Amino acid sequence: MKSYKALIIEDEQPARDLLKEFLKEFEQIELAGEYGDGFEGLKAINRLKPELIFLDIQMPRIDGFEMLELVDEENLPLVIFTTAYDQYALKAFEYNALDYLLKPVMAGRFRVAVQKALQSLDAGNGKREELSKALNNRMEEGAFLDRIVLRSGEGIQVIAEEDIYCLEAQDDYVLIATCGEEFLKKKTLKYFEDHLDPAFFVRVHRSYIVRLDAIQKIEPYSKDAYLAILKNGRKVAVSKSGYGSLRERLSF
Repeated sequence: MKSYKALIIEDEQPARDLLKEFLKEFEQIELAGEYGDGFEGLKAINRLKPELIFLDIQMPRIDGFEMLELVDEENLPLVIFTTAYDQYALKAFEYNALDYLLKPVMAGRFRVAVQKALQSLDAGNGKREELSKALNNRMEEGAFLDRIVLRSGEGIQVIAEEDIYCLEAQDDYVLIATCGEEFLKKKTLKYFEDHLDPAFFVRVHRSYIVRLDAIQKIEPYSKDAYLAILKNGRKVAVSKSGYGSLRERLSF
């Protein structure tokens, strides 16, 4: 009988203890570790490569959804969410969660979720591929980002939306520039165009999005092309259509 590694990523010790007790029923599942926040859980997933995780949503530092987006794609496990809040259910299934358990978790409900996980794992982990696709393609309707979380060396970086000056497309990545720093995030510029509040951000070029209140001045560059000079001194190319968008948004 094949065995599988699992992690519990949950910030409340009593909840972790309960899940550990329930897991004793399943000989196929080896509990490889338990972690109290998303950052430690992220490091453990990439190091231990579990097949299954029990994941809380509201946690210190980064939440469960943000943590999943930072996991190396080849290490994505099956996910059973555990949370005290039912309002996250729709979003959890947008992330292709295997199951969604409300706290306090009941033994019978837990058993059903784990049996579902074992069936999926024994069948060849197809659900993990679906999770990968969901993470790459998920588009939230009507929700704008208030921060961007990304991996930076051995740590994580949380960039508040109001600290972003501009974003620049760079192959499969987007460069995110703040007042004095630059970071790379593996996303498309279109993703950020759709997910940053248009009240504050505007796409000015096929390669650039800028924050409106980060613009210090706009000057001609060549025929039908302009430069936006940002408050941090950065120069951003502005196309003819982008200039039209700026004129409309800034009323000049």
